[in-house]
Amino acid sequence: MDESFVPLRGIKNDLRGRMMCYKQDWSSGFKAGVRILAPTTYIFFASAIPVISFGEQLERNTDGALTAVQTLASTAICGIIHSLIGGQPLLILGVAEPTVLMYTFMFNFAKDRHELGGRMFLAWSGWVCVWTALLLFSMSILGACSIINRFTRVAGELFGLLIAMLFMQQAIKGVIDEFRVPKRENPKLTEFEPSWRFSNGMFALVLSFGLLLTALHSRKARSWRYGSGWLRGLIADYGVPLMVLVWTGVSYIPSGSVPKGIPRRLFSPNPWSAGAYDNWTVVKDMPHLPFLYIIGAFVPATMIAVLYYFDHSVASQLAQQKEFNLRKPPSFHYDLLLLGFLTLLCGLLGIPPSNGVIPQSPMHTKSLATLKHQILRNRLVKTARRSMSQNSSLSQLYGNMQDAYQQMQTPLIYQGQSSQGLRELKDTTIQQASSMGNIDAPVDESIFDIEKEIDDLLPVEVKEQRVSNLLQAVMVGGCVAAMPVLKKIPTSVLWGYFAFMAIESLPGNQFWERILLLFTAPSRRFKVLEEYHATFVETVPFKTIATFTLFQTAYLLVCFGITWIPIAGVLFPLMIMLLVPVRQYIMPKLFKGAFLTDLDAAEYDESPAIPFNIQMPEVDINARRADCNELLDDIVTRSRGEVKRINSPKITSSGGTPVSELRSRNSPLMSEKAYSPRNTERRSPRFGGPSPRTGEIRMSKLGESPSGK
Repeated sequence: MDESFVPLRGIKNDLRGRMMCYKQDWSSGFKAGVRILAPTTYIFFASAIPVISFGEQLERNTDGALTAVQTLASTAICGIIHSLIGGQPLLILGVAEPTVLMYTFMFNFAKDRHELGGRMFLAWSGWVCVWTALLLFSMSILGACSIINRFTRVAGELFGLLIAMLFMQQAIKGVIDEFRVPKRENPKLTEFEPSWRFSNGMFALVLSFGLLLTALHSRKARSWRYGSGWLRGLIADYGVPLMVLVWTGVSYIPSGSVPKGIPRRLFSPNPWSAGAYDNWTVVKDMPHLPFLYIIGAFVPATMIAVLYYFDHSVASQLAQQKEFNLRKPPSFHYDLLLLGFLTLLCGLLGIPPSNGVIPQSPMHTKSLATLKHQILRNRLVKTARRSMSQNSSLSQLYGNMQDAYQQMQTPLIYQGQSSQGLRELKDTTIQQASSMGNIDAPVDESIFDIEKEIDDLLPVEVKEQRVSNLLQAVMVGGCVAAMPVLKKIPTSVLWGYFAFMAIESLPGNQFWERILLLFTAPSRRFKVLEEYHATFVETVPFKTIATFTLFQTAYLLVCFGITWIPIAGVLFPLMIMLLVPVRQYIMPKLFKGAFLTDLDAAEYDESPAIPFNIQMPEVDINARRADCNELLDDIVTRSRGEVKRINSPKITSSGGTPVSELRSRNSPLMSEKAYSPRNTERRSPRFGGPSPRTGEIRMSKLGESPSGK
């Protein structure tokens, strides 16, 4: 995206680009049929459950002024509007943890002021939203989103990890509170006696960890060795919501022998109960606020506007990373303008605003990448089997699959045919056919393993459409009417889901992987040679990597610590924004330019896995290609948690993958530039390899000390 600050130019360009593909956004979703329900259900639970929990948190922190009804209504209204007229339909909107923090700080400020108090809190927050909307309008019109590219990997990954920490913090605090007497409850009740509180807390631990472990395990269902393919796929797609239902059912097992309040369940007024809609008419109280507080609302509004600008833009950026190979244009400026209108609407209705959320937005894109992969794969498998039944040769089979692939590509109005295509057949497959003298002979499965080869041929693509976003927003809205049913879910199940969301967002975060690297024994760092590794592994000394990671960690802890400070906690968005000048002016003085480029590039490449042999003083790549079956390549699909073990030492196949091809291998949900969750560094300079920039053979810098800045 070009940096252009001409007023309204960015909005105009966004509208022009998205209008050209608006019709296809809908037709593409409807053509997917019932398959669209898998990513829809997945992202619905990923969106609704945190929003319900945030409503519970707001209900406690605001003395009932805001509840789960309001957070669900905000998420549904904003989500529906954005899916219909928003720019980037992959972006998921919802009430996020930072919004909860900001509203908590605002309530604590208002309740101690005689002119405001709890009664006028929503009216004052309405003025905060008015000022916030005006600031968002200004930033959108003036092209503030043009500098979004200056938020490099340092800022994006740090903010993502901060959100994960807030999710995990909420999960831990929630479980601890299960051992305590809730606010505004009568401590003399039977369920709040010490023995029963302890029983409730222990049962909450069982439910929380049960949900967490089973949800994480269900995401790996496609790699299970048990069950048929359709069953494993069903569990992988719908396992997490199924686990919520299962553990909710488990919570009712001891119901006959324990007090009614054990385990504790969601508490929220029904949407039709008396007083449930009082805040929807808050606009009538807004003119009665003292003028000083109307002007003073500009201060928290500035913090919220900065937060929403960053959070919304980064969530959109993460949802449309280049490695997803999206074909439709972005819409940063227009989406920020629309966010201003949504914030204004929510403020006038007396509900907390929604904005683009992390990690739900990138999770949505990855789930749609799985959908696109499944659709393409099924079509190509049928084509391959039909070609083999007709005794086609290897070249004819590949040509037929390429034709079928191109037929499934729908050119956009303003674009030509997709530049993506099937990858070439693996060298080993062709070499084996040639050596057997049957390169032009009919193909049999001893040469072409359909199930395995097609996965390797498919590029990463995403089913770009609006239907899944609209459906999940409507389903969230349906939760308002289903509140009596939702109140049967134990709060401890929600804490387990929060922990699941935090852990689910970590793989793929290079900052987190470098933290793990710091705790990796030096004698085990060579393991990177047996898996994909980032470019900096070969080009940056370990001491520089450690220093860079510690600097980033210290900054993260400062941001996290600020959220604990009453009132002053609203400053944490400014700390995130300060990362731009810190990265641009301070970090280049602390780290050598070439090293900083590799550690914080907007994009970075992976280097292929290299076999490790403790006896070899240097790795000869060409010599080792023939021995590639000794490699154990773990390719982790981050969004689904699937692990594919390819070319295991114990399992060989005729379609082994040479080292030269490892660079292009990826799972349906991994990009060509995705990286392993176990990013480690080369420990010894004995291991040489091709430079990712020049292609020449060079020695690894891991273990060397940085030489100059």
